[in-house]
Amino acid sequence: MTAAPQRTYGDDELSDFAVEERTYEGATRRVYRKGTGPAVIVIAEIPGITPRVADFARKVADRGATAVLPSLFGVDGRDPHPRTVGNVRSGKIMLDTIVRACISREFTVLATGRSSPVTTWLRALATEEHERCGGPGVGAVGMCFTGGFALAMAADDRLLAPVLSQPSLPFAALPGRRHAIDIDADDLATVQNRCAAGLQVLGLRFDGDPLSPPGRFEFLSQQLGDAFIGVSLPDSAAHPESMHPKPHSVLTEDLIDEPGQPTHDALTQVLEFFATKLEIPAPPR
Repeated sequence: MTAAPQRTYGDDELSDFAVEERTYEGATRRVYRKGTGPAVIVIAEIPGITPRVADFARKVADRGATAVLPSLFGVDGRDPHPRTVGNVRSGKIMLDTIVRACISREFTVLATGRSSPVTTWLRALATEEHERCGGPGVGAVGMCFTGGFALAMAADDRLLAPVLSQPSLPFAALPGRRHAIDIDADDLATVQNRCAAGLQVLGLRFDGDPLSPPGRFEFLSQQLGDAFIGVSLPDSAAHPESMHPKPHSVLTEDLIDEPGQPTHDALTQVLEFFATKLEIPAPPR
């Protein structure tokens, strides 16, 4: 494999995205949009829409979809990497965002067998984006803290391409939580029925990630059968300049976006999963 490319650091002004306010279920949030074609809802990881989350959304748009980024927490565009803000400030940004999310009633952090209430808001966003963008349906990717949200959203028939990148809820501090994911029984039953009818769910994680343990993918395989496509990458595939103490963010902070790199291959698999399920034509050569 080639060496990891040098990274750039610093905040992202997100100036190439259109910005709107959307209100559903009595809650108003900023939504960033870029591209044309069927919608893909990009649900950011902790601590929010970072520059590397925005870069992933740009790749979605470049592949022929409309990337839609709802702002659920954090400071949009802020780079939390220690090389930008220092080790102490980086840790504080992460901790502050996690604490705020943990005390919010919109997110189910500790309980097993429950869908976070914010997924209702996200389903409403997906419904409107489907009407606006057209196509056979909508894609969604949840990352880390929001990883399971895409699965709960798949209880809606409009969601045709759910991607779970290193799903970390419920927090895996106790063994019983490692073999579960944040979705309630009714939503899971609906997703299971959809999987039996042809829906597929794509999951990504690193082998040694303690926040998204192997039991989580085992659970998904047991519940969804062959419809669950689990991709586990070796820890050695993570970017050496990652801000995480252990490999974690497959599509963002730990991505080495170079041909021949396992994380690049995983990124390509995600983009082609969206393209296939949402019937996006191949780009011209």
